[in-house]
Amino acid sequence: MNAIVISAVLGVVMMFCGVFTNSKPAVRTVAIIGLLALVIVNVLDMGGYHFFNVNVKGMLSFDIFGLLFNTIAFGSTWIYFLLSGRDMERVGVNLAEYFALIFFVLCGIAIVSSFTSLLMLFLGIEIISIPLYILTGSDKRNLKSNEAALKYFLMGSFSTGIMLMGITLLYGVKGSFNIDVIRMGTTNLTPMLAAGLLLLLFSMSFKVSAAPFHFWTPDAYDGSPTVFTSFMATIVKVAGFIAFIRLFEGCFGDVQKQWQLLVAIIAAATLFIGNITAVFQQSVKRMLSYSSIAQAGFMLFALVAMNDMAKDGMIFYAAAYSLATIGIFAILLKMKDYTFEGFNGLAKRQPVLAATNTIFLLSLAGIPATAGFWAKFYMLSAAINNGNVMWLVIIGVLCAAISAYYYFRVIQAMYFKEGEAEPQEVETTSGFKGLLIAIAAVVVILGIFPHWLLDQLHNLFYL
Repeated sequence: MNAIVISAVLGVVMMFCGVFTNSKPAVRTVAIIGLLALVIVNVLDMGGYHFFNVNVKGMLSFDIFGLLFNTIAFGSTWIYFLLSGRDMERVGVNLAEYFALIFFVLCGIAIVSSFTSLLMLFLGIEIISIPLYILTGSDKRNLKSNEAALKYFLMGSFSTGIMLMGITLLYGVKGSFNIDVIRMGTTNLTPMLAAGLLLLLFSMSFKVSAAPFHFWTPDAYDGSPTVFTSFMATIVKVAGFIAFIRLFEGCFGDVQKQWQLLVAIIAAATLFIGNITAVFQQSVKRMLSYSSIAQAGFMLFALVAMNDMAKDGMIFYAAAYSLATIGIFAILLKMKDYTFEGFNGLAKRQPVLAATNTIFLLSLAGIPATAGFWAKFYMLSAAINNGNVMWLVIIGVLCAAISAYYYFRVIQAMYFKEGEAEPQEVETTSGFKGLLIAIAAVVVILGIFPHWLLDQLHNLFYL
């Protein structure tokens, strides 16, 4: 509850900051300090220090899994603010409002990570989605941004209607919105329950851009201001998977075998479409958009497996994927040319940017000694332990091999091609480079000592 209340309050505070000051550095500083405070109060919540004792009527449950994910999401957003906060100033004059909208998104994330009522799931998803529609179209002078926001809004509204219809069918069968009540006595899917499950599956697949509900993703991510694409493709996407897992484990965990094959097919299609389409892109930003679809395919393994290793892996994947992708987008924001050719010769002009970018790309590709390798390893291991989807594991390994091609294209351009890659020199400060090095070091450390991290989480929080 600490995170929900404090994030909402910080959103309001940022709105008033825009009224009382025109200093963009001051606004950015307030947002960074506020987000650091949000991380601290959420950690205190995990330790049993609850600042707000609100009677939630059984609609929310603050377990360690949800609180731990909140910490990763808030911590990743804090790093995002440090790396890309200055770049938000170039989008428009409403800097304080941009920060306010992101804090409201974080409030929605805190809700979807702890819901026990389908009504709270709906509210959380909408609190996340509505600010994102605004952020997507925040570059009002750019027609691509306006088009992306309209597509995102229309498709998002349509998927929300599908979700509400699924919730209605479940309520009609069980007479309750509580996920424990819905699960109770559900040993076989009746036609009404099956219809509700399918509608919720399709709507949540849209939210996490799983195939074949991914068509909005490339246009929305490519048209959105790049600084906000970074946030949408990482923290928001992973939050959708946390809600996905919580929903299906809570409502339909006892009938997993009846829907597992369908989810596995969606995961396979997502992996195949995301990776194959990314191969043919000429823009690094659009390639990363399709890459995010492919990464969603791996995260769906947690839903397919639905075991303890899957939940461990999902937490680890959230950290590894968010850190690497935020780092890549932070570097992309400094480039004048977003095409692969725009990265030609970057290693000679900016060796720090090229080296850290290489580490982030290797992590996304799942190369050993990076966090991304172990993230994929835990997802694949969870599916193997489940025992029913070995064919999906094979597809995952093959698609991971395909992904190396388009990630290595960027590395090849930076180190092995001649060119005049020109970062915006005024923005690539020593502090920015130092933070990139620190994030890259964390990615490598997580790649070398992953078991230590998960063991500490188990010992501290009994995950």
